[in-house]
Amino acid sequence: MTDEQLDWPAIRDAARRLERGDLVAFPTETVYGLGADAENRCAVTYIYEAKGRPSNHPVIVHVAPEADLSYWVKSVPEDAHKLIAAFWPGPLTLILKRADNIPDTVSGGQDSIGIRCPSHPVAQALLRTFKDGKGGVAAPSANRFGHVSPTTAQHVRDEFGPNNPLVSCVLDGGQSDVGIESTIVDLSRGKAVLLRPGHIDIDALAAVLGYSPSLPDAEAPRVSGALDAHYAPSTPVVQIATAELKSILARLQNAGYTAALMHYTDADVSATTTIKLSQDASAYAHDLYAGLRKMDEAKADVIVVEMPPAGEAWRGINDRLRRAAHDSAGILERLLKT
Repeated sequence: MTDEQLDWPAIRDAARRLERGDLVAFPTETVYGLGADAENRCAVTYIYEAKGRPSNHPVIVHVAPEADLSYWVKSVPEDAHKLIAAFWPGPLTLILKRADNIPDTVSGGQDSIGIRCPSHPVAQALLRTFKDGKGGVAAPSANRFGHVSPTTAQHVRDEFGPNNPLVSCVLDGGQSDVGIESTIVDLSRGKAVLLRPGHIDIDALAAVLGYSPSLPDAEAPRVSGALDAHYAPSTPVVQIATAELKSILARLQNAGYTAALMHYTDADVSATTTIKLSQDASAYAHDLYAGLRKMDEAKADVIVVEMPPAGEAWRGINDRLRRAAHDSAGILERLLKT
């Protein structure tokens, strides 16, 4: 998308709305975000209100490529400079020590801050227009808390309705390219820690850092999307291994339940509604949330997801599905009890 293809009147209008404290939904390469002026405490609390999000659950601050990070964080360690040079603009969020002048409403009361520079041209245009590129937009995903993240403008409209008083406008930038939320790396405590997997995998991070980031410990900062139950549609979701798919679907049918199936292999199975995703991890991630929303619209008794491969390229996808289907065993036990 070139500058000439951007809807500049809509982008300038959205920037003005942010400046006066309104909420604006906008596209990023990962998912659509619900944005507010990161330095406006009142505006940020509207995000929590609109989403039904706990106030101690941090949001990520999005900045323009030319942003002065020293305004937002106390220091930028060498490892952060390496990751920024390699992956920004792009789907990487860094957790750093929050500067004293930045309200703690964006960090859930913590002394750290999640910050990233998105690559989507509409997001970049909005961030460069908002406060002449010097502002930051606090923006979690533009959906109700815990629900499936939106990857199109229509998903946002469906989520909040056309007349929601808190969501003033939705910028349309087409379908998000990546399709799952950003990789989150904590650098606020020294060596890198991978807090949330995403499109940028641990191998890519290690190649830049010269060492492999560790996994979260008990002292890790709270970050977006880290709850056990998250990214979930209204319909219960269960994950089933490929070898068990046919038998489980047959048992559900025999028990009188309808199933919507999301799969990626050519397994010989049947379900009320089916959608097949790609066997390529990037293409699968791109379509994952749209697929879950389509399955939810089927109004089946249960959404059955064929368990994806376990390779590193699939780590982010498996993380999202594990949280969406956090009670797989319990759901199956209740449905199939005899």
